[in-house]
Amino acid sequence: MSSPSRLSRRHLLQAAAAGVAPTSFAPAAFAQAGFPSKPIKFIVAFPPGGATDLVGRLIANKLQEAWGQNVVVENKAGASGMIGSSEVMRAPADGHTALVTITTHIQNSAIFAKVPYDPLKDFEPVSQICLSYLVLVVKPDFPASNLKDFIALVKANPGKYSFGSFGTGSSSHIVGETFARKAGLDMAHVPYKGSALMLTDLLGGQVPLAWADVSTATQHIAAGKLKPLAVTGERRAPLLAQVPTLLELGFPGFEPLGWVGILLPARTPKAIVDKYSDTIVKIVKMPDVRARLYEQTLMPVGDNAASFARTLKRDMGLWQNIVTTAGIKPQ
Repeated sequence: MSSPSRLSRRHLLQAAAAGVAPTSFAPAAFAQAGFPSKPIKFIVAFPPGGATDLVGRLIANKLQEAWGQNVVVENKAGASGMIGSSEVMRAPADGHTALVTITTHIQNSAIFAKVPYDPLKDFEPVSQICLSYLVLVVKPDFPASNLKDFIALVKANPGKYSFGSFGTGSSSHIVGETFARKAGLDMAHVPYKGSALMLTDLLGGQVPLAWADVSTATQHIAAGKLKPLAVTGERRAPLLAQVPTLLELGFPGFEPLGWVGILLPARTPKAIVDKYSDTIVKIVKMPDVRARLYEQTLMPVGDNAASFARTLKRDMGLWQNIVTTAGIKPQ
């Protein structure tokens, strides 16, 4: 079996070969319209160390290069991304504060009885940067090496095993709860404030298993510190091609992938939204950016504002249906 590190190098070369030529940005070209007129703040709604933070910093660095203006990244974690989202919602709608968040943005309304904003009406979509897989991971000494044995073990020990997620209302929470119900497993949910904290506790033995984003878990899998049992998605995750999907293993309904995207406060002028969107679409097409995303097992998207708006509306209904079908009650 090829190691993820060797696969990573191969995919980097393929990604670079398939990508378009690097885009050369001239800051002076954006001086028109007076934007940006001061440093830009990227609010990342999750802690440092996870996929959201990585993507936010990657795009921030390229945007700074493109526009010749500082782009500062601030992590505002907590409440399943709602703390960071709320801060951006209240920010002036002048384009100088942007939100970097994940699928929880449109999942929270299905999980929480009260969300302090409307995920569609209170924000202007900019771009869906990338898609991400989830993987069910355990430590190497966990007494099950495949999903069938895992299910048998947990069923034989009701209430003994809990699963970690990177946040209440997150994809890992919803997938974990839904899978447990479909498989008939008695498992408690242990939410964390981000993937990095969750994996630290998993590696330390504080939680026996977790639904992690592949981009954060891959390095630990490659090092032999974690054992993958199954992934979400219609097809197997790049760099984890040896790991079967839940669909392959007889559990349909886990095909939707998570995403990382960028939004602005509602009523931000269309010209500014379009400038963001146009630039970020070019950034995500850059071979080095695509290679970095592929390296983290994130699938580049880089769509425009109108496309991302359609995705938000579609995914909100999709995840609402998944939550309702699973019988997960609002908290």
